[in-house]
Amino acid sequence: MNPVRAITLKVLSVVVFVSMFGFIKATSQAIPAGEAVFFRSLFAVPVLLIWLVWRGDFPQKLKAKDPMGHVWRGLMGTCAMGSGFLAVGLLPLPEVVAIGYAAPLLVTMLAAMFLGEKIRLVRFSALLLGLFGVMLILSPRLTVLDAEVANRLQTIGALAALMGAVFSALAQVFARKLVATETTGSIVFYFSIMSSTLALLTIPFGWKVPTTLELSFLVIAGLLGGIGQILITESYRFAEVAVIAPFEYCSILLALFIGYFIFDELPTGIMMAGVAFIIAAGIIIIERERRLGIKRTGKARSAVPNQA
Repeated sequence: MNPVRAITLKVLSVVVFVSMFGFIKATSQAIPAGEAVFFRSLFAVPVLLIWLVWRGDFPQKLKAKDPMGHVWRGLMGTCAMGSGFLAVGLLPLPEVVAIGYAAPLLVTMLAAMFLGEKIRLVRFSALLLGLFGVMLILSPRLTVLDAEVANRLQTIGALAALMGAVFSALAQVFARKLVATETTGSIVFYFSIMSSTLALLTIPFGWKVPTTLELSFLVIAGLLGGIGQILITESYRFAEVAVIAPFEYCSILLALFIGYFIFDELPTGIMMAGVAFIIAAGIIIIERERRLGIKRTGKARSAVPNQA
């Protein structure tokens, strides 16, 4: 266990992923979301293959023991990525990142529904607090009947960001089931392969031949996506989830920086208030999980007979 190393890797992964979204946003006015998903996924594969070879996991640890589990995880993850890419083209980057914070909260709810995990009072209260924050962020965008086209597009963007969080949560639930039988390398590798394949299905809805600059941005986004997946995977090798998870919220600071200085986007007071509620809820859940983990460890140790 090396918490400092784990936190460093986690923060680096946050920087890489938010930067990736920045490159996707820079192409979003010309490149459809499905096409962006294809390039993001395709160019992540070489990075992942190099990593797997370096770890000695290629090809022996890529055997899929639960193929349908990979299919469901890939389908949900691809939908999450596509929704997120659509959202960044219609909304300010910090807003999309903030709405994405709903995913861990939704995982708690979905895990109770599909995995039989119990939600006690503390986690349920935190869940309600976080969802209130999400609705607070969404509230200015939910103007479906507004006559202005710009406002309608922002509404679509907000709904896309919310659906992205829902699909991301579902992907995480399927991933939780996969880790029981599959290696981390196989989960990451097959997701990239499947998402790039599924993205091809969006060709009939309109793809565009990218310019040299757009292509370079898309390739960089794909490489960053692969690097980010490696960094976040490695971070969990050196510390528990409860230690690392709070550093996910660093992403809002970077998103605010990129949004303001590159895309001239200003955060609203309502958005920042919603972010505060979501982060508070996330930290409550993380702390609760940490304490439960300590209790479970203590009980396990006390159950071991004293051999002295």
